[in-house]
Amino acid sequence: MEKFGGVFEHSKWIAERALKRGLAPANDSAAGLHSALCTVFRGASDEERLGVLNAHPDLAGKLATAKKLTQESTSEQASAGLDHLSDEERARFTQLNEAYVKKFGFPFIIAVKGLTKSDIINAFEQRIEHSRDAEFATACKQVERIALLRLSDMLPE
Repeated sequence: MEKFGGVFEHSKWIAERALKRGLAPANDSAAGLHSALCTVFRGASDEERLGVLNAHPDLAGKLATAKKLTQESTSEQASAGLDHLSDEERARFTQLNEAYVKKFGFPFIIAVKGLTKSDIINAFEQRIEHSRDAEFATACKQVERIALLRLSDMLPE
């Protein structure tokens, strides 16, 4: 629980439920544990999954500026260059974050590993045109991708 409880951002309950359901040797890899955790996440209510989405910080947002992100989020955002934004880029991220949250009721979530700032802004601009249902599904898939990337850093494939 201590090691894997935070794989889904501030949502230890997912790991707790997976443990209660029972884990097997097949879950001793990043992919195996990810499967068990995703089964719990996918089986959760929409309200619970919305809570997981809302546990994620805005990209290049106030928490990042105040250095109050989790270690994982800090590293992930830095890998995409979001820790070194020009004033213009920061203003654009702020504008997009605010519009997105206003439209959908949860923050924009994307697995930033391997992406550039412009890749992220392009995805932001495309996804803000989605319906809420489509974007909820996309955000949940991105949460699962982030969890897999984090697990892959902790465990063998």
